[in-house]
This record gives sequence, structure tokens and C-alpha cells, in this order.
Amino acid sequence: MEFSHLPVLLNETISALAVKPDGVYVDGTAGGGGHSSEILKRLKGGRLVCIDQDPDAIETLHERFDGHDNVTIVKSNFAEIGNVLSELGISGADGILLDIGVSSHQLDTAERGFSYHYDAPLDMRMSQSGKTAADLVNTLPYNELVRILFSYGEEKFAKNIARAIERERANEPITTTLRLAEIVKSSYPASKRHDKHPARKTFQALRIAVNGELDRLSEGLDNSLEVLYPGGRLAVITFHSLEDRVVKQRMAKWIQGCTCPKDFPICVCGNKPKARLITKKPVEASQSELEANPRSRSAKLRCCEKTKNVNT
Repeated sequence: MEFSHLPVLLNETISALAVKPDGVYVDGTAGGGGHSSEILKRLKGGRLVCIDQDPDAIETLHERFDGHDNVTIVKSNFAEIGNVLSELGISGADGILLDIGVSSHQLDTAERGFSYHYDAPLDMRMSQSGKTAADLVNTLPYNELVRILFSYGEEKFAKNIARAIERERANEPITTTLRLAEIVKSSYPASKRHDKHPARKTFQALRIAVNGELDRLSEGLDNSLEVLYPGGRLAVITFHSLEDRVVKQRMAKWIQGCTCPKDFPICVCGNKPKARLITKKPVEASQSELEANPRSRSAKLRCCEKTKNVNT
């Protein structure tokens, strides 16, 4: 099993994590193990926990790391990081990495149904379990389809697409990626069909809905901060504005501290910052990385460090 996925912002991420040789680190979205491998190279006496919900990734991680006694591989969602560490008898982590979104392997494996470039079953499940994209497309009411397409895909033609889906599925269930892509394309004004692939936003929206990505991201951020040791760092890589907004707002909340009105002479709320920013602005791919891996174009890295004077 070859889980192909070029690690994005690799050097920048490892630098942000400031890996300690004897530390405990968690790669919450380990994928093909690219980031994990670099973390492992820096450990001497430390421990690495690799988490992924994709069975293909888990198989690849075992092939890559089973010879290392200080690596533990767990099939789970990163949102469950607290439970994972507890079950392993690990009290906390010195660093956590979350690389959010779909992997190159998932996009390029046609039968996974993530891509509008290949004809395949309309699936999109990262965990390969639960409801598929076809289930949503063929059963959700019009208003819910509109909400998903607009909220998760920022698709301004959401109503047109939802109407077309309703019309087409009444005749025959929509079960393949290319059929859905054609339905979306036909819903676009002719003048807009050649800017970018019309199905791009719809496929993103359905993928997020199928996998509950934004909810899991929100849970995963809070749970990650909770299990970090004071001084531990959380690095998060996102690939679209919805994800980045969640991370940016959550970290801004953590660093806020006192919420008393400005005219109060002293603090009475008692709130202290839970973290400090390591990256003041999101780190983006260098020109050389963009040339080597065009999919890194939308990647943004944000990193924070848990403060030493507060318990979450």
C-alpha cells in the first residue's frame, strides 16, 4: 500500500514544533507519515503517536514505522486525541500536529470518490465508514443541500445546483462522481463554466459534510490544547478559508486573557491567556515548494504554545 502524500510546509512545521528529543509528540493526521518521519528523526528517548482515521493510511504507517519501538499507531479521528492518549497511558504531549483536509492519496485514488476528475462511486468517506456523499445527495431535502453547498463550499449557485440535484435524482439516483460533476456544471451560467471547474466547491462542501470536518476540527483544537503540557506547541495546517478561520479564531480566543471592560481599574474576571502565538501570521509555502507541489498553494500553517500559568 503506497499512501502518496507530499508533506506540506514540512520544514516550517517541524521548526514551529521545536521538537525536544525526549518529548511526546502526536501527529493527529499522520497520513503517509511524511511529517511523522521528520519528527521521529529528532526523537531520542521521546515518543511519537500517529493517529489517522483512514484505513489506507494506517496500513501505510504500519509498513513505515512498525520497526520503531517508540512509535504507536492508532486508527481514530484526531478529535479523540484525549481518549487516545488516555488509553495509551500517556498523560500529555509536548507537541501536536494537525494537517487538516483531504490527502493526495485520497484525491488520486479514483475509487475513493473524492475527485471530480475520475468516474467513480460518489463516496468521499475518509474513514471508509458511515454515510457516503451519494447518501447525502440522494436523500437530503432541498434546503439542507443549499445550506451545505453555501456554508461549506461558499457556492453562490447553491440554489441552482440543489434544484438540479432534486430534479435529476427523481429520475435516477446520483451515484457517481462524474454524473454529479455534470449536474453541477449544467447548473452554472454558461459564462462561468470555464473559470475553474464548476464542481470544485460542491465536492468540497459534500466532503466536509460527509466527514463532519469543521465540527471535528473544532473539537480537535480544544482537545489538543487540553492535553498539551504547559509549554507544548500545537501546529495546524489548513487548506481552505473555512478551516483557517476556525483555527485563527480559536487561537485568538486562547491568547485573549482578561475580558474585563477597558475602564475597569483592575481585572476581576480572572481570565488568563491559555496560549501564545508562535506564528503571528499564517506561514505559507515558499516558491520552491509551490513549484514542486502545486497543491501546497492554499496551505497555511498556524502554531501556538500553551502557556505555563494556566490549566485548561
